[in-house]
Formats: sequence, C-alpha cells, structure tokens
Amino acid sequence: MARLKYACDMDKSVLLNNFEARGWIPVSQDDDWNFYWANVQSVRNIFSIDSGYRLTDDQIINHFPNHVELTRKDLMVKNIKRYRKDLDKEGNPLAEKDEFGRYIHLDFIPQTFMLPADYNLFVEEFRKNPNTTWIMKPCGKARGIGIFLVNKLSQLKKWSRDSKTSNFTPPTSKDTYVISKYIDNPLLIGGKKFDLRLYVLVTSFRPLKCYMFRLGFARFCTVKYNASVNELDNMFVHLTNVSIQKQGDEYNAVHGGKWTIQNLRLFLESTRGKDVTDKLFDEINWQTVHSLKAVSNVISNDRHCFECYGYDYIVDDNLKPWLIEVNASPSLTSTTSSDRIMKYKLMNDLINIVIQPGQMPDVRWNRIPSKDSLGNFDVLFDEELAQQDQVLQDSKKAGPGVRGFKDLRGRPSPATWK
Repeated sequence: MARLKYACDMDKSVLLNNFEARGWIPVSQDDDWNFYWANVQSVRNIFSIDSGYRLTDDQIINHFPNHVELTRKDLMVKNIKRYRKDLDKEGNPLAEKDEFGRYIHLDFIPQTFMLPADYNLFVEEFRKNPNTTWIMKPCGKARGIGIFLVNKLSQLKKWSRDSKTSNFTPPTSKDTYVISKYIDNPLLIGGKKFDLRLYVLVTSFRPLKCYMFRLGFARFCTVKYNASVNELDNMFVHLTNVSIQKQGDEYNAVHGGKWTIQNLRLFLESTRGKDVTDKLFDEINWQTVHSLKAVSNVISNDRHCFECYGYDYIVDDNLKPWLIEVNASPSLTSTTSSDRIMKYKLMNDLINIVIQPGQMPDVRWNRIPSKDSLGNFDVLFDEELAQQDQVLQDSKKAGPGVRGFKDLRGRPSPATWK
C-alpha cells in the first residue's frame, strides 16, 4: 500500500513525532501531499481564487477556508448575535428572553461592542453603568497581545482622533477592536483567576460533526486576583495566557500554572458538589455546539478540511461558563512534560478520526469514525446520526415492519443538544 505523504508548516515535536510514528513520508507543500498541517496563511493561499489550486480526493488540510468567521473575535460575536436573532424570528424557544431582555439560554458571550463601528452604542451602555470594567482586545491578534482594561471613557481617548466628536478612529483600518464587559466575578481557586482551554475537532459543518477532547486544562494566573482599580494594568492578575504568565516572577515551569480538566472537576465536585459540576460541563458542551451552529451556514464547508479549535471559557463564581474566544491555531508548543504527552495524544486521536485507520485520506468518506477511533475525544454533536436516531425513534413508534436501521441499534446515541 502507498505510504501517506505529509506536509507541515510547523516544527513542532507533537506533530512530527506523530507523523513519523505512522511511517508517513515528509514532502514539501509544493509536492503531492495527502495530509497538510498548514498555518493559516498557507491555507489562505491554497484556497485563494488566484492560486488555481485544486485539491484531489486524497488530500485533507487542517483549516476551513474562512475559519475566521469563528476565530476572529469580532466575527464570532457578530455570528452568534445573528444566530440568536434568527432563532428569535423563527419563534424558537431557545431564543427566549427574561423580563430584562436578556437571553435565558443563549446568554453565553459577555456583552460586546465592535470599535470603531459601535462606539456610540458602547458609550450609551457605559453611561448606564459607569462603574463597570471593560476589556478591550484587538480582533486579529492572539496570545494576549494588545489587550487592556478600561473603566473610564477617557481611557479610550488615545484611540480616538478627536474625543469631542465621538468619531472613534482606531490606529489603522485593520486594527479593529472588540470591547466586552469584563467578567469581574470570576471563580477563584486559591485566590487566583483561571480560564479553560478546551480542544474541539470539527470534521464537517454541514452536516455538523464535532468532538470534544477530554484532556483540556485550566490555566491559572500567577498573581492572586484583585478587582481593585489600581490593579487594572497588572496583566498577571487578569490574563491567563501562558505567553504572558511565564514572564512573571511567580511562574512555575514544572506544572506551567495548569491543572487538567479531571483535577478541576474533582476539586469542584468536592467543594461545590457533583450536580453543579456536571451542569457546568454540560453547559460548556451545549455552548460549544451552539457557537458552531452559529457559523455552520457561513463557513465554506470544504470536504478537504477539518479543524481543531482551541476554545477558551471563563467560569464565574455562580459556576456559569462564558465563551471568551475561539482560536484557529491553538498552541502546540509544550511548556511541560505533561503538556507534551497531552498534545501528542490530541494529535494522535485527531488523526485517527479524520483519516480511517490504515487508509489514505478520502473526502468521499462519510466521516463517521468507529467508536474505537475516538480515543480521548467524545462526540459532541453529529447532525447526521442525530437525524438517523430521530427517524429510528419515529420508526419504533410506528410499530413493526419498518426496516433499515440495524446498524444504528446498539450504537450509543450522540449528544444531540437542540
């Protein structure tokens, strides 16, 4: 059998060791590769109209052409807001609101405005609650770069060409920002703020097929949380990004300021109880599925593509999760040995799902992996299986004599949040 050829833009051991362990052959991106782990720029070039590149049935690549609809902070917010409005128009009970006009079920992103476009709307909201802290982030940057906290309108003046006219002008046309209400009641452990980094694999958007990796982690700040106005500039207190925290004096290189999700669960179960802990993680799964549904109609669902997203959640002290952002290229750098083991497993399990074990990639495959191939991934949602299960349930209600669903019996029903 022909050996699979891979191209890779990154010199990361967790990737290359996986490819070598499978006996894959390294080739350049200009050769005939079967599997390409590409950076976002390479993907943009491959799918650009000018490239004239045509992928064959035995080629797959690790990004969807316009993944930015989910991974750019402003586009994610715009798409989730649109999704809520669409459900509202349909009269879908998911879009139900409380007496204050807040979504009861779909309130999972902090209140957010785009700057400069929503500057006047933001000012209006700010004046209603002048003691609120907001967090400002450049839309197109990652790893905590360019983020700062504001609690006074005057702090935005340096972004404004002329503060008197309220014509807010960013430094360059490319540098748009989102400004979101800061979650100022985060759940603290040992007095420190943390967020969750979870890995979500999507193999198709239409129908939606997505998987959650069990071995995510919590990233802790190195300095105890303090909501005081004097600490607004101290990013060691507020931002959990490892790229920022590892520059601090308190950073511990052995554990990297991380807990596994399993350890976090055990801690929450022992301090807050099993029921509320289960509810928290169910809610995270549910929010993840709906964030993907929010973009499923706008993503170019190319059969050659899959994507491993890095989802970042913050949990507040009511144990309510908030989706903060989704990363297109979650870091594959290993800061600790347990980090390296976990990320190696992530890649190994991911490959077993996107390519049938022992086979060459094939875009005609229905992308329903066997249960044995899932490894540390759990099915989050499979629209195809969910529809088949629904038909099966309906056929059972209809009584005997309905054939054709033998293969579904005995298969665990996929998670089907609606």
